[in-house]
Amino acid sequence: MMKTEQEEKEQQKEEHLCTTIKVARDEDLGEQIGRDIYFDLVDHEKVRSFRIQKQTPFNVFKEEVSRVLGIPVQFQRFWLWAKRQNHTYRPTRPLTKLEENQSVGTLVRKAELNLFLEVELGLHLCPIVPPDKTEEDILLFFKHYDPEKEELCYVGRLFVKCTGSPMDILSSLNEMAGYAPDEEIDLYEEIKFHPGVMCELIEKKFTFRACQLEDGDIICFQKSLSIKSTEQLRYPDVPSFLEYVHNRQVVHFRSLEKPKEDDFCLEMSMLDTYDNVVEKVAQKLGLDDPSKIRLTAHNCYSQRPKPQPIWYCGVNHLSDMLVQFNKSSDILYYKVLDIPLPELQCLKTLKVAFLHATKDEVIIHTIRLPKQSTVGDVLNDLKSKVELSHPNAELRLLEVFYHRIYKIFLANEKIENINDQYWTLRAEEIPEEEKNLGPHDRLIHVYHFTKDTAQNQMQIQNFGEPFFLVIHEGETLAEIKLRIQKKLLVPDEEFAKWKFAFVSLGRPEYLQDCDILFGRFQRRDVYGDWEQYLGLEHSDNAPKRSYAANQNRHTFEKPVKIDN
Repeated sequence: MMKTEQEEKEQQKEEHLCTTIKVARDEDLGEQIGRDIYFDLVDHEKVRSFRIQKQTPFNVFKEEVSRVLGIPVQFQRFWLWAKRQNHTYRPTRPLTKLEENQSVGTLVRKAELNLFLEVELGLHLCPIVPPDKTEEDILLFFKHYDPEKEELCYVGRLFVKCTGSPMDILSSLNEMAGYAPDEEIDLYEEIKFHPGVMCELIEKKFTFRACQLEDGDIICFQKSLSIKSTEQLRYPDVPSFLEYVHNRQVVHFRSLEKPKEDDFCLEMSMLDTYDNVVEKVAQKLGLDDPSKIRLTAHNCYSQRPKPQPIWYCGVNHLSDMLVQFNKSSDILYYKVLDIPLPELQCLKTLKVAFLHATKDEVIIHTIRLPKQSTVGDVLNDLKSKVELSHPNAELRLLEVFYHRIYKIFLANEKIENINDQYWTLRAEEIPEEEKNLGPHDRLIHVYHFTKDTAQNQMQIQNFGEPFFLVIHEGETLAEIKLRIQKKLLVPDEEFAKWKFAFVSLGRPEYLQDCDILFGRFQRRDVYGDWEQYLGLEHSDNAPKRSYAANQNRHTFEKPVKIDN
C-alpha cells in the first residue's frame, strides 16, 4: 500500500526525532580485521546498530545494550570515535559520567553516533568493572602479522602508562600471539594509509610518550626475522604487507578481439611496473616472450577499449593504466603479437582492401612496413601478395569513406601519418584507359546511391563500391551505361531499373540516354561535400558484410576475405 501524506509526515517527524547509534566491540574488530579490512579498526556499517530517540537518556540506552548484548550496565564503558587529520578513524576518549547522564541527542554531531564498547574481562572471561582511566593511561589496539601465512589479525588491546615503554608489554603481546614469553618481536605503528601507507618501526626502549602514542593508536607486531628468512618471503614485514594490501588490485583481462568478455583475472599491485604486468600476463597465457603482449586501456566513459594501445613501457605503473581522469577501472585488454612490441612500434601496420580487377571479391591484407616507408612501398609489398590481371599491372591506393573516394595517395607519400582506423584504404589496379588521358577525356567518380526521405527532406545515401570511370567528349549516357553494365556485370532486367544522375552539392539531376556528360564534369580533383559525381540510383539488395579493417562498420557488397 502507498503511504498517505500524513503517514509520510509522521515518518519524517520520527526520523527527525531519532538517531542511529552504531556500537563496535572487540568481537567486531576480530571478525573484520584481516578479512574485510586491514587498515584502521572497524567498518561501522557492519556492526550492531540501535535506533534510539534523541531525547532518550544515555543511561537508558545502556540498559538497551545490556538487554541486547547481555553485558550488564556497570561493565560497559563507551568511547567516542574521531576522524584525525591524516584521515584515520580511531577511538579518542571515553564518555564522561556527565555525558552519560545526558540525552543521546546531545552526543550526536551528525545523523549517526559511532561508539566503541570497552568491556574488560576478569577470571573465567567474565565482565568486570572497567578500571579508572587517568591521563597517564593510553588505550592501544594490537594487530599481529604472520609473514609466512601473509595474515594480519586483531589480537586485543591494552592500557599502558605513557611513561612506560614497549619493553613492559612484550610478554603480554607474545601471549596474545601464542608465542613463548621471551620471543623476539618487532613493533610497528600503523600511522595512516591515505593517500599512501605510513607504518613505522617502534623503538622498544623509548617511552610510549616519546613514541608519540595516544589513545586509539594501533600497533602491529610480528616475530623478528633473520636476514635469510626475510629474503625468502614475499612480504617479510608489516610495512611491506600493508603496502601490498593497499595497492593490490584484481585486474580483469579481456582479449581485444572479444572486448565484452572477461578472459581471466590476475591479482596485481597498483605499483607493478609495465614489465611486471606484461610478465604476469605472459605467464598466465603460457607465452615465453612478454614483449609480444600489447595492452590497451579501458575507457571508463564509453565502456570500450581505448582507440590507441599502450606503448611499450609507455607508462610506469599499473595505476597509470587503470586510472583515467580520476576514474579508476579494473579492466585491461590484451593482444598477443607475432613480433615483439618494440619492433612493431617501429613499423606502420595498415589494413588494405584489395579490389580485384576481374574477380568479384575483396581481400583484406595487413601490410607492415617501417614508418618511413612510402605508399609506393606499400603497393610494391601488396603486389607480392595479390593476384594481378597481368604481371606489369600498376596499383594505386585510395582513401574511401562512407562509400565515396576522398583521396588518391601519391606514390612518394609517407605512410606514417596514414590513418586506417576511420577510413578504408583500398588498393586496385589502374585500368589502361586511365593512364593516357587526353584533352577529350575526363576521369569521373561514380557512386551508388539510394534516396532516403527523413523529416520531409530528401537525403542521398551512398552504398557499395565507388569507382572511377573515363568518359569521352561527345559520349552519350547510353554509351556510358553499356560500359558500366559490363564493368559491374549487372543483368539486363535489373539494370533496366537503374536511374542515372549528375550529383552536385548532394542534389541529383537525373539524366536521359541522349545526354552528353563530358561538359558537366569540368572540375578536376574535387573531393568532399562539394564533389560532383555520376550517381547510380538503385536498390541496395546486396547482403552487408562487416569490413574488418576499420571500426566504423563500412560495408562491402563483394565477398570479403581476410589475409594476414
